[in-house]
Amino acid sequence: MDVPPVKLAELLRHPDDLDKIAALKAEFTRKKAAVDSQLRSGLRDQLETTQSGMNGLADGQKTVQQIKEEMMKIDKICSGSQNMITDFATINLVSQAHRNFGAVEAMRRNLEMFSDRLNGVLEMLRQDDADAENMPNLLAIHYELTQLRNIRDDAIEQIQRGDDPSLQSTLEDYFERLDSAVKWFDEHITLIAQSLINLVVDDNNSLVVRFALVIEAEEKSDQRVLALQEALKDHKEIATRFQSITDGAKTVRGYKDKFLKAIKQVGESQFAESREQFLGDPKELEKSLKWYFNDLNTVRLGMVQLMPKKWKIFKTWATMYHDLMHAFLVGLIDDPQTSSSHTLEIVSWPEKYYRKMNKLGFKQDELTPHVIDNRETELVRDFRSLIIRFLDEWIDRIFVQERKDFAARNAEGGNLEVDEYGYFRTKNLVDLWRMLREQLDVAANSKRADVVEGVVDAMFQRLRTRQQGWQKMLEDEAARYETGKMVELDGFQPLQDWLVATANDQIACIDDSEDGSRLGYLSDFQKKFTDMVTPQYMERAESEVMAIRDGYVDLSTWCITKFAQLVFTIDFKAVMPDFFTAKWYTSTAMARMVATFEEYVSDYKQVLHHSLLDIFIEIFAEELLIRYLSSVRNKGAKFRRSDKFQDKIFDDLSTAFGYFSNLPNPGVGISIKETWRVTEPFLQLLTVEKEQVPAVFEAFKRGYWDLQISWVEAVLRSRDDFDRSMLNAVKARAAQMDVVRGPETVMSKVK
Repeated sequence: MDVPPVKLAELLRHPDDLDKIAALKAEFTRKKAAVDSQLRSGLRDQLETTQSGMNGLADGQKTVQQIKEEMMKIDKICSGSQNMITDFATINLVSQAHRNFGAVEAMRRNLEMFSDRLNGVLEMLRQDDADAENMPNLLAIHYELTQLRNIRDDAIEQIQRGDDPSLQSTLEDYFERLDSAVKWFDEHITLIAQSLINLVVDDNNSLVVRFALVIEAEEKSDQRVLALQEALKDHKEIATRFQSITDGAKTVRGYKDKFLKAIKQVGESQFAESREQFLGDPKELEKSLKWYFNDLNTVRLGMVQLMPKKWKIFKTWATMYHDLMHAFLVGLIDDPQTSSSHTLEIVSWPEKYYRKMNKLGFKQDELTPHVIDNRETELVRDFRSLIIRFLDEWIDRIFVQERKDFAARNAEGGNLEVDEYGYFRTKNLVDLWRMLREQLDVAANSKRADVVEGVVDAMFQRLRTRQQGWQKMLEDEAARYETGKMVELDGFQPLQDWLVATANDQIACIDDSEDGSRLGYLSDFQKKFTDMVTPQYMERAESEVMAIRDGYVDLSTWCITKFAQLVFTIDFKAVMPDFFTAKWYTSTAMARMVATFEEYVSDYKQVLHHSLLDIFIEIFAEELLIRYLSSVRNKGAKFRRSDKFQDKIFDDLSTAFGYFSNLPNPGVGISIKETWRVTEPFLQLLTVEKEQVPAVFEAFKRGYWDLQISWVEAVLRSRDDFDRSMLNAVKARAAQMDVVRGPETVMSKVK
């Protein structure tokens, strides 16, 4: 009933979770039915209890009314009898004098014997002190003390009704020793009450029964006093006529409350010891509370038959202990001295607690309030948030340090590391994954799959964010060189080194050996948390891991691509604008570019991950092709029939193909040359007759569906025989074509 509401945002955190809606709806319907059943049951019980109470009140009102009517009848009969009997006044006076004389005589005897009787009580108390394990005089002491206390109360009451209040102090001095005897006896009662569990364990049933008789007698006396006080309060006018029914105790002595208070005090003292033990070692919670269930089991098996049934001593004891357990646990939860380890043990405790209490005969709904106020979800969320907060702090510190290292990359000797294979690496990747594993261990210590799953989800998100952060940091720095804001090139070479190191880092995260003997950081991380989560979560986690793996591949490829683009921006800045212009015919720009790239490959092949070397070459070859084809937009680019531009293009391609053919990996060279086949339709667009241009364009478009018409227009305009009709014919043919879209081709990047 007190379970906090579950937020849909926590249940539907991912698009795949929408498939769970039907199952969630069924689960919530089942839970609602269970709650409705509990409400109906609780309402029925409450109505029955209320009805029973109302019936009891009605019966009590009837009884009180009957007593009132009977007392009024008695009073009426007494008043009437005075008129029926001759000389009633004289007889009544003599009768009162006789009763008063008898009362005075009894009081005199009691006062004369009071001291001797009190001495006897004190002697018995001393004997019980000497034999505290048995206290053989307990009942006798209680009887004598009750009599002596009644004598004192009667004497004090009579003095208070008299005309000389000064005598009251004399009587109080005379009865002073009685108070110390009562206090001594109360100490014995408290000692027994606090030792009941041990007495039952030691089979000292006699003392337990005698103790119960004393408490029961005092309970009845208190009930009688309260009933008389209530009755006399409403009928003061006839109270003086019935003084005789007020013989006995005049005040409530509260021994039953003292008994229950003693039980509570014993429990509180044991909980205090348990608290110290638990704070010292969180794993000791269950062991430190072993006494709790032992005490209740002792009451159930050995004490119930020794106590009055109406007390329902087992239920009473269990209720008091449960309240103490609730206060103990909630106090620990709110105690600043407790750590997350303590909190986790407390979260796991209710399930064990209610299972043990069920064995003792108590269902969970019979024990209120909930032992930790249904705060499991809150505590789990807080613990999970604590781990995630530490996770964020670690990642933020690592990234701040990485940004500092990146900014200081011009330091003498560089600030990158070289791994065991000789590859460039950044300094903090190992620390990052070690921290993730440590935080995963912390979450696993909770022994709760929901905690681990929440932490792993947060780690997935942080890993994705980290990929984006690295790319943005490198992108922003590269943009300063690409836009010309960085005039000085001192940091350019280190930037290239960092791009290589970052690409290597991404591969290290996913570099699993083929035989499985060595796992990359990501696979090792997945292996570690697999046994900590539920199979249902693992299905979704596998897709998350795959997405992050793809992200590492993408970032690694992006770094190599950016490296190649920067080479064109900085190294080839002076030669690229000359392509397809008049200077192009006499230059050897392609040969110089290939030679420069060959030097880059030679310089970086030892520090670049071996799996990236072929990718590096392919990306450069593709970037070279894109830049080459895009050069038709260069200022002054023009292909004249009188110039031997075809031979020059063949010369450029031969130079590039010569390098591609001599690559260490022949497969890479074949793949690159296949990509460069796009230069054939490019050349056809430049050389065919005007009438054939639409047909060449159509064949080109069908082979490369993402061919951009704006680039085709730039190619046509670079022809010396260009006219508007040629472009219109191409556009008309493009409008007639129904092109089937396919995988992206290199022409999508040629603008």
